[in-house]
Amino acid sequence: MGSSMGLPGEEGQVGVSPLILNFPTAMQFPAMPSPEKIVFGYDPDEFEKFVEEWVPSLDHEYVRVERQGGAGDHGIDVAAFLTPRGLEGPWHNYQCKRYKGTLAWSTAAGEIRKMFAGVVTGEFILPEQYTFVAPSIGPSLKQALQRPVATRSEFVAALRETTDKLITDLGPRLRREVEDLAGATSFEMFETVNMKRMLEQHKTTDFWVTRFPPESPPRPAVMEPPEEPEPREARYVQQLAQVYAERWPGDAGTMEQIVQHPTAGPHLRHQREAFFSAESLRRFGEEAYPAGHFEALVKDIYDAVVDLARDDHPTGWKRLQAVTSQAISAGLTQTIFAQHVRTLDRKGVCHHLANEDQLTWCEGDGA
Repeated sequence: MGSSMGLPGEEGQVGVSPLILNFPTAMQFPAMPSPEKIVFGYDPDEFEKFVEEWVPSLDHEYVRVERQGGAGDHGIDVAAFLTPRGLEGPWHNYQCKRYKGTLAWSTAAGEIRKMFAGVVTGEFILPEQYTFVAPSIGPSLKQALQRPVATRSEFVAALRETTDKLITDLGPRLRREVEDLAGATSFEMFETVNMKRMLEQHKTTDFWVTRFPPESPPRPAVMEPPEEPEPREARYVQQLAQVYAERWPGDAGTMEQIVQHPTAGPHLRHQREAFFSAESLRRFGEEAYPAGHFEALVKDIYDAVVDLARDDHPTGWKRLQAVTSQAISAGLTQTIFAQHVRTLDRKGVCHHLANEDQLTWCEGDGA
């Protein structure tokens, strides 16, 4: 037999039959959790950050929004200021409560007592608006705020009898000031917010896409290699042919021999499947995502394997095996696109790189 190889795009090329595997053509990914479920899963600290992002969408007249939750916050989690005077001028308070259950009136009443105590001790002036923010508002709180006049009377009466240490530690004079302030305050200032409304408003902020990335479209079926290698496959197939000729001299020196070889033939078919798997991923990325996702994947894999590819290896076969193994375990930048990347794609990216001579397998290989 002759020693020349019939490569794609050359006369005398020999067709390569694709390897048929009984694997699913489209992997199913679990549905993305809804924004509501994501928010319900936040811990108290992350919930406050979410509220801090949401508040500026409510009023374009806010000059500043600050998260102040923590020890010694005097009942302020997120403060929205209407003037540069901060807590000394008109402001709104957003009290964040992230519990496993619903936010009840008994809990809210404790926060209101804390606010009144902060005013009489000179920490801040009374806010113009006080909003309770929680994933779930209990019926007792809803009902209390629907009756602001009656609720104020009941609150002041309970305030006179409370054993809340925050109030009892104030002493008689300041305690009376708290009672007088509560009695003179319109409880219409207190309100709750619906989670659905919050999410609709948060959607108008720049933070939305980061917190709630759009659900990824399903990846279509992977492309199967054509029966005969195409001209666009020429370079990486040529490189593989050189690997086989080096490893099995005399037995895999032509494409006809490679196809009939018990190891080289199946190996070539599998590498072509990998190339087209990566190609189908590239096309899917271009259609379903902003530009650059596939290119970022290629760079991640190239960066992970290039030093290994340039290292000394006894044969091209050893280099090829080492590089593709490294590609399989390479860390990828975690984007919404990365969930679609499969093992075969990673091998295929190596052949895309070989097709552009970014990777070569045999020493002294020259295109």
